[in-house]
Amino acid sequence: MKIHEYQGKEILKKYGVAVPRGMMVTTREDAEAAAKEIFGAGATGVVVKAQIHAGGRGKGGGVKIAKSVEEAADIAAKMMGMTLITHQTGPEGRVVHRLLIEETLPIAKELYLGILVDRGEGKPVFMASAAGGMDIEQVAAERPDEILKQYIDPGMGLEPFQARKIAFALGLNASQIGPAVQFFTGLYRAFMETDASLVEINPFVACTDLRLFALDAKLTFDDNALFRHGDIHRLRDTSEEDPLEVEASKYNLNYIKLEGSVGCMVNGAGLAMATMDIIKYAGGQPANFLDVGGGANAEQVAHAFEILLSDKSVRAVLINIFGGILRVDTLAAGVVEAARKTNLQLPVVLRLEGTNVQEGKKILMESGLNFIVAETMKDAADKVVAAAKGAA
Repeated sequence: MKIHEYQGKEILKKYGVAVPRGMMVTTREDAEAAAKEIFGAGATGVVVKAQIHAGGRGKGGGVKIAKSVEEAADIAAKMMGMTLITHQTGPEGRVVHRLLIEETLPIAKELYLGILVDRGEGKPVFMASAAGGMDIEQVAAERPDEILKQYIDPGMGLEPFQARKIAFALGLNASQIGPAVQFFTGLYRAFMETDASLVEINPFVACTDLRLFALDAKLTFDDNALFRHGDIHRLRDTSEEDPLEVEASKYNLNYIKLEGSVGCMVNGAGLAMATMDIIKYAGGQPANFLDVGGGANAEQVAHAFEILLSDKSVRAVLINIFGGILRVDTLAAGVVEAARKTNLQLPVVLRLEGTNVQEGKKILMESGLNFIVAETMKDAADKVVAAAKGAA
């Protein structure tokens, strides 16, 4: 789960991580009041920042500096409600519903900090680079030697010598090393205690007056751990998510939107990967995959099928199920129910194996609906790709 920058900064403040003074606003009047308060506290300028779940906001016109209260209010009025397009939003962009009004800072250096789990190493890795303010993926691809990595033993946490090594590598002033160690330690604590999957500060800034701040903050959380963090779960902004993914989450279904024309319903992430691979091998492209999991009932399967069919890019559907806990007859009953409810017109190919497979096939055959039953995964992939191309 992703959250907005202003929400991430509120979390980081609880761990002693310094962030600029700022306020979230949703109207011109609130923006004017926020700017007035920040200027009144001694700021020489404010930054108006669009709050969407995407990077590259500055290049898209979503980050602007104002030198007066009136200018801040005018910028906010123009930015609120705009469709902001960045390299991460795609051409459709995102509508701006919230803004962050924040003080400007006397920046001397823009640096990069990031913490995530390195699954190859099986432990968290703290990354830092002097190339702050840039796309870290570009830096990693073109100049990987500019990224320092410190692998962290989960039992020990970020140790002081590691934090000092990072601070010195970033070229900080000697008087900044102590505050930097506290900053990095607070950042790591936030990462661990909130069950985050990513904490990224880009840029992390050193000011001319030697203060250190998280000028931006990107936090992403492990969905599977949110049951432990009701306060964080309440920060979810479904308007920033794919509507079909939001709908799927209501029924505990895992739905991921992709770019092709073949809709995929599976049970299990491993089977999903194999299914998408074999669709590509057959010359097609998956439009999505929807994992109904191992314990779905007929109602959940019906909702899953409806969600698949709601994707306008889908030209044919492949249902690839290995029945274990989710019995094949339960799956078949849910598919038939959804097909009748949605007045199904698209071709549907099914490859079914496992518990009660014969009963499931009988339900499909006696439904009176035109399902295509395949015997193997390759047979299913060939048939669904052909069907998708024929329906295009």
